[in-house]
Amino acid sequence: MVTNAHTMEAGEVARQLGVEIQCGLADADARARLLHYGPNALTEKKTTGPWTIFLGQFRSLIIWVLIGAALVSGLLREWVDAVAIVAIVVLNAVLGFIQEYRAEKALAALKRLAAPQAKALRAGRRLLLPAHDLVPGDIVEIEAGDHVPADARLVSLSANFTVQEASLTGESVPGAKASARLDSADVPLGDRVNMVYMGTSVALGKATALVTQTGMATELGRIAGMIQAIEQHETPLQRKLAQFGAWIVYVCFALVALVFALGWLHGGKLLDVFMTAVSLAVAAIPEGMPAVVTIALALGVQRMVKRHALIRKLPSVETLGCATVICTDKTGTLTRNEMTVQAVFAGGCLYRVTGAGYEPTGVFMTGGVNVLPKDEPDLIAALECGVLCNAAQLEQREGTWTILGDPTEGALLTAAAKAGISRDTLGRMAPLVAEVPFDSVRKKMTMVRDRNGIRVAYVKGAPDVMLADCTRVLARGKEQPLADEGRAAILAANNELARQALRVLAVAYRSLDPSATSFSPAEVETHLVFAGLVAMMDPPRDEARSAVAQCKQAGIATVMITGDHRDTAVAIACDLGFFAADSVALTGSELDRMADQALAQQVVRTVVYARVTPEHKHRIVKAWRARGDVVAMTGDGVNDAPAVKEADIGVAMGITGTDVTKEVADMIVTDDNFASIVSAVEEGRGIYDNIRKFVHYLLSCNAGEIMVMLGASLAGLPAPLLPIHILWVNLVTDGLPALALGVDPPDPRIMRRPPRDPAEPVISAHRVLLMLMQGAFIAACSLAAFVIFRDNIVRARTAAFIVLSCSQLFHAFNCRNQVLSLFTLGVWSNTKLVAAALVSLALQVCVVWLPFLQPVFKTQMPSATEALLLLGLSSLPLWLMEAVKLVLRLRGGSDHGPASTPIA
Repeated sequence: MVTNAHTMEAGEVARQLGVEIQCGLADADARARLLHYGPNALTEKKTTGPWTIFLGQFRSLIIWVLIGAALVSGLLREWVDAVAIVAIVVLNAVLGFIQEYRAEKALAALKRLAAPQAKALRAGRRLLLPAHDLVPGDIVEIEAGDHVPADARLVSLSANFTVQEASLTGESVPGAKASARLDSADVPLGDRVNMVYMGTSVALGKATALVTQTGMATELGRIAGMIQAIEQHETPLQRKLAQFGAWIVYVCFALVALVFALGWLHGGKLLDVFMTAVSLAVAAIPEGMPAVVTIALALGVQRMVKRHALIRKLPSVETLGCATVICTDKTGTLTRNEMTVQAVFAGGCLYRVTGAGYEPTGVFMTGGVNVLPKDEPDLIAALECGVLCNAAQLEQREGTWTILGDPTEGALLTAAAKAGISRDTLGRMAPLVAEVPFDSVRKKMTMVRDRNGIRVAYVKGAPDVMLADCTRVLARGKEQPLADEGRAAILAANNELARQALRVLAVAYRSLDPSATSFSPAEVETHLVFAGLVAMMDPPRDEARSAVAQCKQAGIATVMITGDHRDTAVAIACDLGFFAADSVALTGSELDRMADQALAQQVVRTVVYARVTPEHKHRIVKAWRARGDVVAMTGDGVNDAPAVKEADIGVAMGITGTDVTKEVADMIVTDDNFASIVSAVEEGRGIYDNIRKFVHYLLSCNAGEIMVMLGASLAGLPAPLLPIHILWVNLVTDGLPALALGVDPPDPRIMRRPPRDPAEPVISAHRVLLMLMQGAFIAACSLAAFVIFRDNIVRARTAAFIVLSCSQLFHAFNCRNQVLSLFTLGVWSNTKLVAAALVSLALQVCVVWLPFLQPVFKTQMPSATEALLLLGLSSLPLWLMEAVKLVLRLRGGSDHGPASTPIA
């Protein structure tokens, strides 16, 4: 194989590979090389089997504790609880299995990009071979529509040969190719015009190429290797819930052991005390937490779909909420991916053009004043040149304007349509006679047309080259000699437009001899009449500006990583507002000269990376992650896949994204819009807030249950609750209300907060103290009810049972926000929580009031007066927390301060 083939002449590459370009490899030589280098295919690492993936779902400590709790519940004949716990464990295992089993399809998608067959020259014969049989040194022929079968050095090509390399380079426009050698070895992939690469496709023309790399040695193979080498990272939520679950188990077991010891020391029967302690253990461990987390994430996914974000991996929903950096592509994500003419310089006058995209609506202005194009003959002439030297088609489909053909030519048609110039009408008036296609050496394209019986050559191309071929200029509707001062004015206008990162084309024309039959470039592209400069760009999306501003307000850095040129990228970044005076823009070649340590120091200030390779993107993401940041990385091409997989949140583009990128991504943006990513971050923050709400609710309620039993034991009282009471309360209060808290409406100010620290625990020390205080409220009210009715043990336990259950339902409303009053939030702003509380209350009423359930639960129906008293006691935790919130607000606490971080 040959490295740096782009720096060599094609003949030198052939000599190094030991092949005659005219004949190709001998059959025996090809067979030997196939044995040496291996097939021209991407190899896969050994994958994990389905059973291994499924059994891996049971590695969590809390899962095994739940399995133990199910066994204990079965031994106690508490079948409802046992079945519920088993169902939760199985549900989580199945969801985790599906998620992991589908996560590693990237290489299969990569392999689909490889060409199935190739046209090769072997021993002087042209053969159609399976692409996996190609070897270094093979001569292949490729033409429009073909997939490039391997990395290859171009030997010969047609004048209009272009290759669509967006999947590797990120360039949205097909790149023109040439066969001449390049001087520098470190030329970015997108600028290696004499090379073609596996996984790309030929857009126009045909070429002969010499295979230099095959299989895993190709650029596509290197990307496949990078994907394989990247290990999957746990999300912050997965890490914290695992740590938190273990902490809960240890604390609950310690408290339950204490309750058991105190009950036994106070003379309780060993079997009764044991059954109570076991029931308390089952109740104390929040077995519903994994299920509620899963359901809350799933419901968040449904909401995100409505905001154009499709989540492939559930935990990524939460990870979005703590994103500190969004590394984004430019074309189509921050910009519209629709080239748009911004200015036209004609007749010595600069015209600004409004409107964006391919919709032909907009106005022309000069000097800040609107003008009518029909009154500006030089402007009309320049626009007509752009239309008559054009092979694209502007169409309206289902209300949307689209372009068939090259985006640059589409922009010219749209600008002309804004001036009332119809391509179809003009084309009928000036039918095509001949075409001289664009090539990268001439940097021009020409179309000869018959206009009113006169043959006219219409030319467009690079301004510096075009200007050298112009001898006259159109001014005020008349052709005049192009003097030195006129050339200087045109060059000055071109430089000014280029400084604005606009892509500038020159347009010109020339009348030909009516009898001419030969239209070579040398004959038609000289002595031109300069008509004007047309400047265009892919404009930023309007919604991207507000999304970038929202990121800045939320403390999220926006970083652009693009295959485009630096000036263009910086101009877009400035326009969108995330390139400041002290910001830095780096190119891929500059990154190559920068050590990882230097990049780590520079990465915070660098907001634009241009002309980058897959390795560069991967390094950038790793540099951010090494600082402890949570990185979201967007991508569409194959070249983005390694960085997308490396990132904490990989985001693929749904419209332009390749299958490879979608398979490794955590999230797919269905409209390719940066604003949709920011919306997903907002949803992610809201979902994490809701997860903390119901975790807070579950643990504070469970703390109350333990404290009831512990308080009674310390006071020497009989057990205020029976095992069935504890299990029932756990079943009724831990289900629906917790789920309802999982869909609580997000705080409208949620994007004004900085990203939370990924290392921050789910439950902080401050929150633990608050939960213990709230649990103590619940326990105190339940024990008070028990003491009030202590003259009758059945009535006393019924009272404690009712208050413990109902007080937790009232407490659910406390958990919506730590500082703001329930009445500020609005009682009915979460109707699902109200409905859940009413359903749970109805179930509690049934087990106390229905005669056939009273013997099962050992309850006694209270009188109306007693019921009102118990309801009042149950509501005390709500009013006590309202008082605490009032004190916090009076002391100046806010729901965003460090001491009063909201549950919401």
